[in-house]
Amino acid sequence: MKLLRNTTLAAGLSLAILSGCNTGEVLHQGYVVDQETLALAPVGSSREQVLLSLGTPTSTATFGNEVFYYISQTRSRPVAFMKPKLVEQSILAVYFDKDGNVGRLAHYTLQDGAVFDLISRTTPTGGAELSFLGQLLRGGANPGMMLKNVLGNGS
Repeated sequence: MKLLRNTTLAAGLSLAILSGCNTGEVLHQGYVVDQETLALAPVGSSREQVLLSLGTPTSTATFGNEVFYYISQTRSRPVAFMKPKLVEQSILAVYFDKDGNVGRLAHYTLQDGAVFDLISRTTPTGGAELSFLGQLLRGGANPGMMLKNVLGNGS
């Protein structure tokens, strides 16, 4: 009888402790644009008007036409110490024309399949990156110097 009572007490206490724990977590990050705010920056508005109504963009395009990106993400994880899983991503892209006015607005989500690298450790450059064979055919590679660099100076 005492064993049954202790087991019931332990199970009840464990259940009470575990039910008080919130193990799951939903994380919201970024800038969520609503339709009212978006209406303040229609196609044809100036860059300054976009900055005043939508605020500072999350990211901007580096090359080509100027583009402002406003990014928001929702991530969830079942337990606080686990890696969060991306549930929803929303990207508002504001494209400017050569005069600095809004040319078009685009809204991308995960369903669009548009991959957007938020943190890239590389800087895109203009031009083409050639392989070793491409450099040889173009005349820009010296095989003797490349071998010397790979094998060392020999001293």
